[in-house]
Amino acid sequence: MTPHAEYLRAETTHSRLGSTRHSFRHGVDYVLIDPESAGPFPGLFSRNRLNLASVSDRMHGGPRGAGRGAAWAREVLAAAGAPAGLHLRLLTQPRFLGLWFNPVSFWLALQGDDLIAVIAEVSNTFGERHSYFCAKPGFAPITPGDRIRADKVFHVSPFQDVGGDYTFSFDLGPGRIAIRILLTHGTEGLVATLGGTRAPMTNRALAAAALRHPFGPLRVLALIYWHALRLKLKGVTYRTKPHPPEQDVTR
Repeated sequence: MTPHAEYLRAETTHSRLGSTRHSFRHGVDYVLIDPESAGPFPGLFSRNRLNLASVSDRMHGGPRGAGRGAAWAREVLAAAGAPAGLHLRLLTQPRFLGLWFNPVSFWLALQGDDLIAVIAEVSNTFGERHSYFCAKPGFAPITPGDRIRADKVFHVSPFQDVGGDYTFSFDLGPGRIAIRILLTHGTEGLVATLGGTRAPMTNRALAAAALRHPFGPLRVLALIYWHALRLKLKGVTYRTKPHPPEQDVTR
């Protein structure tokens, strides 16, 4: 098991497949925390209160801004028939000085050291959220070679249709985390990755992240709009946002 809090100096990549190619690679900062623990945490990190870096329960687990944190995740796991007594970890970009925008976070359910379920919590720039539940039959351990499929039902980018399917893969090593998501829709698609080195969360690491990526969440949002502009200039069709799915979790 991991300690109460870890820091990941991570990197995300996106590569668009199909008729219009577009790709990018950016550094991002993630934390991996026990979302049910009161700590101890470094002085520059807090749960549910303002700090240099923080994670707020109300921003995760359910509707954005009205989330219920780990209680929601445990309800989703129970509804899916997951074993009792699992340990939870939340992999997410923290808020910096209260600023927040997080395209995707991951609730990780562990049985001992085995990863047996993941809830991928996806937020779009329209204030909406949907989650994808990933598990193998019988909640067998998820290994790096496994591929878990889910229908795409949620509008994320106005330059991609709501259709096709996602293929998730997860590699939670003792020193590194690597996640890959493949979107396939006919001849179109996208490959997105997130990878980072695991290290204990320290004040020094958090301060360095704030200096390296000042106003981190606003930077993420600005990069999203920058790449949207580039796609528009490349002539990619803008899709009107459909209604969100009625259910908040796809299993």
